[in-house]
Amino acid sequence: MSMISVTVDGAARSIEADQKPTHIFAENKEIVVCKVNGVLKDLWTDLVEGDSVEGVSISSPEGLAVLRHSTAHVMAQAVQQVFAQTRLGIGPPITDGFYYDFDPQNPFNPDDLEKIESAMRKIVKEGQRFKRRVTTEADALKELAHEPYKCELIGIKGGGTDETNVEVGGTELTIYDNLGRDGQPVWSDLCRGPHLPSTKHIPAFKLMRSAAAYWRGSEKNPMLQRIYGTAWPSQDELNAYLELLAEAEKRDHRRLGQELDLFSFPEEIGSGLAVFHPKGGIVRRAMEDYSRKRHEEEDYEFVYSPHLTKAALFQKSGHLDWYSEGMYPPMIMDEELHADGTIKRAGQQYYMKPMNCPFHNLIFQSRQRSYRELPLRLFEFGTVYRYEKSGVLHGITRARGFTQDDAHIYCTKEQMPGELDSLLTFVLNLLRDYGLEDFYLELSTRNPEKSVGEDADWAEATEALRKAALAQNLELVLDEGGAAFYGPKISVQAKDAIGRTWQMSTIQVDFQLPQRFELEFSAADGSRQRPVMIHRALFGSIERFFGVLTEHYSGAFPPWLAPVQVMAIPVADAFTDYLQGVVKQMKSAGVRAELDSSDDRMQKKVRNAQMQKIPFMVIAGEEDMNAGAVSFRYRNGEQKNGIPIADAIAEIKQIVADRLQV
Repeated sequence: MSMISVTVDGAARSIEADQKPTHIFAENKEIVVCKVNGVLKDLWTDLVEGDSVEGVSISSPEGLAVLRHSTAHVMAQAVQQVFAQTRLGIGPPITDGFYYDFDPQNPFNPDDLEKIESAMRKIVKEGQRFKRRVTTEADALKELAHEPYKCELIGIKGGGTDETNVEVGGTELTIYDNLGRDGQPVWSDLCRGPHLPSTKHIPAFKLMRSAAAYWRGSEKNPMLQRIYGTAWPSQDELNAYLELLAEAEKRDHRRLGQELDLFSFPEEIGSGLAVFHPKGGIVRRAMEDYSRKRHEEEDYEFVYSPHLTKAALFQKSGHLDWYSEGMYPPMIMDEELHADGTIKRAGQQYYMKPMNCPFHNLIFQSRQRSYRELPLRLFEFGTVYRYEKSGVLHGITRARGFTQDDAHIYCTKEQMPGELDSLLTFVLNLLRDYGLEDFYLELSTRNPEKSVGEDADWAEATEALRKAALAQNLELVLDEGGAAFYGPKISVQAKDAIGRTWQMSTIQVDFQLPQRFELEFSAADGSRQRPVMIHRALFGSIERFFGVLTEHYSGAFPPWLAPVQVMAIPVADAFTDYLQGVVKQMKSAGVRAELDSSDDRMQKKVRNAQMQKIPFMVIAGEEDMNAGAVSFRYRNGEQKNGIPIADAIAEIKQIVADRLQV
């Protein structure tokens, strides 16, 4: 047998010419896919002289994606075994799992999912090999004539979305055959791959739910049935994930928002548009008030802008070129007609704003600016509107109308590094004040096909952000090509109490909008120069941050944020008037206190306060009344008896001032 020389995980190695990566990595069961010359490939890939081969573990991000994509295809095979007339859509990996879209004769029900999962386990046990086969468009259309959705994908090869590209992306059109123990195909599917070596490499999976979904995400297309599932490198990891989901369900802000009377989504208003109830309003105001205070301390100036603008403003900013799909359609205003109905004066298009930045540019531009004014920090709680697709809406964490805590900083190029450093420090410290502690940073770089501006400007901005991020001594993750069209960004990723990651603050350096708006300032030497613009949304949006905090605290907000800080509960009706006076004193001292004077028994009142997750209960009986005191019961179950009223108020106010949890 002839030999060839290859590089395996950085080390030179001589192998037999017919050896595949699956033979090379046979002793390492963690390796389920590989990179050949930097390109992700199946372990059954042919090798040639000089190839560089790198093993990819099942636990790595790329390995997990391949595991989940392979599991999705096993699910599709099982579906067609159980429901033979079902037509196939697409089956991409997603965060923590996968899905596959189907066109069945009847919608799937929970019992169907059990049948499908059982069939999947048999396929996994059989150890069917995934075998890649290159085909032509003509042959694929002939072979898949019974699969209309697959034929449609063939027609858009290489030009689809990320989700469709897992099926047909790339320069080649490929079909994967699942081979039985006799080596003969038992099922086939159009797919780009790569896949696991065989189905036996799927360690642990579970089908989660089914839902309706439009084909390729467009409401103009047929409605299909989507089955979601998850797959993990071990049963222990799957169990941990399912436990996380159970805990997340308990913390779901949509459920807690209803139970705690915080907010709602009336059908009369429309999807993705929330109203905040009085208790939710208190939490929101506390969040905003503290944010305002901290911004004032950091020399931000508050501005306000309207919700509507003429189309020309967003044409000038570039949003209509790059962001129009995320905007609500325009409305025609100011049109005048003759008596016969013909147009006397053409109307103008007005858009609801998806961003605040163009308005802040106009404020900067409203008069001549001097270098002595820079850095100029403009801040607004600006409500914006984005036409999110119905499938991505998720309570107040993904809505169509929301309020950004939006800031734009205008500075010189010389000031930019220091401004970014102090800005990132400010952002992280403020998030810590709200109770988030675990962060990493993500640097999003330019996508050449979806951006404008000079390479040199992008390089300078990206490097300044990178240095500011490194100075925080936090993990820095690269997000290649993830920047907005006008500049690179740093995203603050925060972990909540159960370990989930949420994108919080974003900081973007922008050389483009100042050029588009021709922003200038007078430099020290008398010349006119262009400022650097830094975009910064600290919370992302007030609503989204509200939802994140609700889930982080499981509705048990720390006292400084809690809508009701103290519930006063009399041991008997005879002590109601006494506690009414205590509540009045607390309110005068700025404590949000209420009295439960209902007809419920005391224990029921205590239970109600616990259900409402109120931080403090003050209870009074005869001894307390005679001593001018109250008994303290904390949310965590701790209790103190006979606390003088003044001391009780002082303790509550101190805990609130220190933003402590109880």
